[in-house]
Amino acid sequence: MKKPLVKTARFVISNTDVKKCPNDGKPEYAFIGRSNVGKSSLINMLTGRSKLAMTSATPGKTLLINHFVVNDEWYLVDLPGYGYSKRSKTQNEQLERIISSYILDREAMTLLFVLIDSRHEPQKIDLEFFQWLGENGVPFSIIFTKADKLTKSVLASNIASYKKRLLEDWEELPPVFVTSSETALGRDEILQYINDINDTL
Repeated sequence: MKKPLVKTARFVISNTDVKKCPNDGKPEYAFIGRSNVGKSSLINMLTGRSKLAMTSATPGKTLLINHFVVNDEWYLVDLPGYGYSKRSKTQNEQLERIISSYILDREAMTLLFVLIDSRHEPQKIDLEFFQWLGENGVPFSIIFTKADKLTKSVLASNIASYKKRLLEDWEELPPVFVTSSETALGRDEILQYINDINDTL
């Protein structure tokens, strides 16, 4: 019988300082995306806990690094969203520091999942973020969210055009997952991918 991919998931700590993140050697898988990309809903879907990450009608609410421990084996890390236009310049700069210090300085970060809303054309801010990850040698995968909001043909077309645009700058693409928090599409694939990486560590 197939073992459940998530047996337990619980909140551990929130902070703005990468030095205060847990220091127990467990691998960390961080999730990031533009505000309103559906990150909290995706985290709740992956863990099977409907209220683990706080979803909000107001975009841009995640202002902290949030650690959740899964199966007492690895951390799921919820990072602040980027590109929320209604924040002040000072707040945006502060968030950029929090995000970049975690991504660049956090040795426990095994992989970064970058979330993209499958309904939209490639956005300049996302493409610039991918470029920055590449320049800094950050390992990442791409998760397309909200697949249930589109017909299968439009979804396939949108993702194909996004991949084509990325291949203008990249020789090859990282792993790509297509998800829906409503239908749990992509859940097992992402969790199995994380488990497979953990098995190699």
